[in-house]
Parts: sequence; structure tokens; C-alpha cells
Amino acid sequence: MKLVKLILISVALISMTSYANTQKKVLIVASNMVDMGDPEKHDARNNLREFAPPYHVFVSHGFDVDFVSPKGGKVEFMMSAQGISSYTIKYEGFLDKANATLKPVDVNPDEYWGVFIGGGYGVMFDVADNKNIHSIIRKIHESGGVIGVGGHGSAGIVNVTLSNGEFMVKGKKVAGFPNSTETSKSWAKQGTLLPFLIETQLNKNGAIALNKRLLKDKHSVVIDGRIVSTMFLPSAALVAKEMIIESGL
Repeated sequence: MKLVKLILISVALISMTSYANTQKKVLIVASNMVDMGDPEKHDARNNLREFAPPYHVFVSHGFDVDFVSPKGGKVEFMMSAQGISSYTIKYEGFLDKANATLKPVDVNPDEYWGVFIGGGYGVMFDVADNKNIHSIIRKIHESGGVIGVGGHGSAGIVNVTLSNGEFMVKGKKVAGFPNSTETSKSWAKQGTLLPFLIETQLNKNGAIALNKRLLKDKHSVVIDGRIVSTMFLPSAALVAKEMIIESGL
């Protein structure tokens, strides 16, 4: 009888552990920037359509989601809400989380199985060199977590270093905006307002930068070493789904 009880207790503990593991959360990193600090105030807000669809994917698969930003508090978005973005704002509490982002000091990396960073130029200014956020990303990744980025979100991981001092992106295929796009568009004054160019920085830090020259399909998602990335706005939700698949949860 005692043996049966011990077996039942063991099974219960295993089930509880399994349940706890599957309930681990996803962390979304957003920027606090509104503009690029130039006289014309070029837009540096987060791209709603690269944040809201992934959030919906995570929530609809049963995961809780937290937001973190360099300063914490409310973060701003560009682009109007359409389709799934409207749905997740109305029914899934997207803005509740985005209006009360955590500060890096308030984040316990052990609670998360993955990190997602969306686009908009802001991440290039206040996340790309934020050591506190880098520390969170490093700890989650080195614990077996999955890192996902969409659009300019790859700027948020390009400078992250691992415990051995090497860049996390070294030797990895990572999708990111090409120099040719940045220097030909007025979005950031032909790239002159940017602290760096993503393609150049990825290659400088040992990554294999992929962009629209090689990724012809706008639904392309690149997966390499638990880093999931896309440069295309329509594929941000696909990154979230591939992150879940990659995690095995």
C-alpha cells in the first residue's frame, strides 16, 4: 500500500512539474522610443503589426506574455490596428501589457522559455546596446530558450554576448534589414539617423545576414540555433509559431 502511495505521489509530482514547465511565459521586448531625436522627429515607435500578431499567437497557444522595455511603463506603436491586431487589442489584453511594460530589473529570466523582439526603429536606439536586456536574453538563451525577432527586431540581438564572450549571433543565419533598403528610404533619412546598419552589424559580429536578396518569399522565416527571425512584416506571427515549435512546448 505504501508503495502504491509513493508511486501516486511521484506521478503527481511529475505531472505538476510538467504542467509548470509548459506554463512558462514568453517575454516580448519593446522600445520606449517615440522618435529618433532629430529635428524632424522621424518615427521610432514600435510597429504594431510586428508585435500584436505574435502576441496573439502566444496567447492563443496558452502562454502568458510579459512585456519589458528599457525604461518600463507605456510603449508607443506606429501603424493602425487591423485584423488580428484589432482582435488581440480588444479581446486579449495586448494594450494592457504594452501600457505597463516591466523594467529589466523586474524580470526573472527563469520564468520564460522565449523572447520575442518586434520591429520599428526604436529598438536600434535603446535596446541594441542595453546591457540589462542583453543579460535577460543571454540567460534565457543559455538555459535552452528560443529567441525570435521580426523586422528591425534583429537589432535587439545583434550585440548580445554569451557567457563565453562571443556574440550570440556568431555563426547563425539571421534575417535582418539590408543596407540597400535603409540607405534608399526616407524612413531614417536614408539611414543617416541610425546608430548602425543591421546588415553590416550582423556580419561584423559573425552572423550570416539574410535579407530580401536571398529570401524572396515574404513569408520566409529563418531558424538557426534557437534563433528564429524574419525581416518581413507579414511573417512576424509565423516567427511566434516557429518559436513554439522550436521550444518543443
